[in-house]
Amino acid sequence: KRVRPVRCRGGNMKYRALRLDSGNYAWGSENVTKKVRILDVVYNASSNELVRTKTLLKNTIIQIDAQPFKQWYLKKFGMELGKKAKKGEKKEETVDEDKKSRHVVFKQKARASKQKLDPALEEQFQSGRLLACIASRPGQCGRCDGYILEGEELVFYKRKLEKKKKA
Repeated sequence: KRVRPVRCRGGNMKYRALRLDSGNYAWGSENVTKKVRILDVVYNASSNELVRTKTLLKNTIIQIDAQPFKQWYLKKFGMELGKKAKKGEKKEETVDEDKKSRHVVFKQKARASKQKLDPALEEQFQSGRLLACIASRPGQCGRCDGYILEGEELVFYKRKLEKKKKA
């Protein structure tokens, strides 16, 4: 992480992020935010040059590590994300290596029964990398925060990335 303070008009300070390795990312539908590692820059609407040089700007689409969200999901719902179900087994198989009280097990089962996850997001959890969008301005505040792409926005950017691969 490399951030430089820059003096501005009125003696105020801006924090110019020159190199960042992590940031806070929100998973909107689950209402949870985790500090995660930034893995790669994959798309920028303004220029492919910014993708090639891995420049972090507002609204840049990046890949982030899925592990902190996987761990949270396991704790909250008692189900492991990103596991491919074998043909003989049920998909909703719980992992019981650690001891849990009866109350916690029932609470997790109740949550899991109401829970449904977007198949496109499930596919990303299997790869261990999530597509996310930067919402902050790294060159102004020195932080790289944002949100995980879901729903129509995720479909839109996946289509853009497929088109970019073909060209």
